[in-house]
Amino acid sequence: MIKTPYYLIDKSKLECNMEKIAYVREHSGAKALLALKCFATWSVFDFMSQYMDGTTSSSLNEVKLGKLKFPGETHAYSVAYADDEIDEVLAHSDKIIFNSISQLTRFSEASAGKVRGLRLNPGVSSSDFLIADPARPFSRLGEWDAAKIEAVLPLISGFMIHNNCENSDFDLFDQMLGQIEERFGHLLEQVSWVSLGGGIHFTGEGYPLDRFCARLKAFSERYGVQVYLEPGEAAITLSTSLEVTVLDTLYNGKQLAVVDSSIEAHMLDLLIYRQEAKMEPCDGPHQYMVCGKSCLAGDIFGEFNFDSELKIGDRLSFIDAAGYTMVKKNWFNGVNMPAIAIKELDGSVKLVREFGFQDYLDSLS
Repeated sequence: MIKTPYYLIDKSKLECNMEKIAYVREHSGAKALLALKCFATWSVFDFMSQYMDGTTSSSLNEVKLGKLKFPGETHAYSVAYADDEIDEVLAHSDKIIFNSISQLTRFSEASAGKVRGLRLNPGVSSSDFLIADPARPFSRLGEWDAAKIEAVLPLISGFMIHNNCENSDFDLFDQMLGQIEERFGHLLEQVSWVSLGGGIHFTGEGYPLDRFCARLKAFSERYGVQVYLEPGEAAITLSTSLEVTVLDTLYNGKQLAVVDSSIEAHMLDLLIYRQEAKMEPCDGPHQYMVCGKSCLAGDIFGEFNFDSELKIGDRLSFIDAAGYTMVKKNWFNGVNMPAIAIKELDGSVKLVREFGFQDYLDSLS
């Protein structure tokens, strides 16, 4: 058995998402780029690249990773490029997307000859969290003034629009896209490609894929553009678990179980968005608050029911643990990072990466 904690990527579950992405590509004409900000575990990139068209990034390191490890197109985006990295970004990307008109004009000479785009902020989004809302007041994410954007159209050939966030509601997606068309349609008609970003949960259970495909195809045909999607969570949802072991149990008004992992170190989004981890549903009679082993008082995975009392040495599995986990894991408290393992399509499991003290040492100075 692999020593816990470790992330376990199940290729058969990943394949379910990939097949839905392939369906959307075939029936809508849209291209799909993996959003590396969400998931960048390159050990499965060869598998994913059979179903996707490339990657999109948020930094120089992600651009380089995409170019090196994922066949297909490599799109570069950053909230702001630094002077000392722009040449390397350009050398490793097929398209470069600027966040602002200021950045676009500043690097227009350096990027001459490259396929260039601009991030458009439509002022509407599906986010329930202010911290993740690209249309929040005073947002720095993209340009919103149509007149100013039109003035720089000769410098670009496309737009990136990212305003969906864990949006599983097709009607809301359709409604917001309609608002974008109403406000910026005259600009969309003047470019050759449009990325609609990520955050569209079209691989989720029950999502109306055919309606989604028809909407994307109609949008593409109306404006004469190649549509891109940037699935992150949608690409890897429910594909991966975080496997942990119970180290201790105690009672302090509630039954508590301490495991060999930490939300602050290994599932940071749970802490940021005040959410609970997920386990396969169980309505057993034994309820425990499952807690991490760091010294953070709020290091709590959540409360779960079990069929029997938990014992030291029991193994637990948190499901849907791929997105924004491995890319955010850290060395808080020196808690050892989870290893990474892959469950192949034939059911065999292989360990692809372990982390130890030397990795901890090398992350410091």
